[in-house]
Amino acid sequence: MDDLHLIGIAWRLDRLRWVPTDVLTDIVTSDGACMTPAAGGPPDARDDREFAKRVCGGCPVQNECLELELRTAGAETVGVWGAMTDDDRRALYPHWRRRGERIDRGAR
Repeated sequence: MDDLHLIGIAWRLDRLRWVPTDVLTDIVTSDGACMTPAAGGPPDARDDREFAKRVCGGCPVQNECLELELRTAGAETVGVWGAMTDDDRRALYPHWRRRGERIDRGAR
C-alpha cells in the first residue's frame, strides 16, 4: 500500500480516537463479522490481502476493529484485523501514531 492510502486510513480512524478501548472491544466482539464462525470454515484466498478482504467483507465494524488492534498490539500486530493484513497494519502504524494520542492506548 502506498503512503497516501495509509494516511487516508489514519485520518479515517480519527473519529474513534476518543472512544475508550473497552467500548471498542465490546463493539468488535459483539458486532464483528469474524466473531461468528463462518459455515464451511475460512474462505479460500490467493494471498493475505484477499483473505483479509474476504474475512472482513461487509463487516460493519472494520474501523473499530482496526483502531482497537492498533491500540492494543501496535507495531507487533499479527493476523487479520480491520480488513488489513499484519504487514499493511505495520505500515499504517507510524501514520496512525502521527495523528495524535488516543483516549487510552490499551495493553502493550
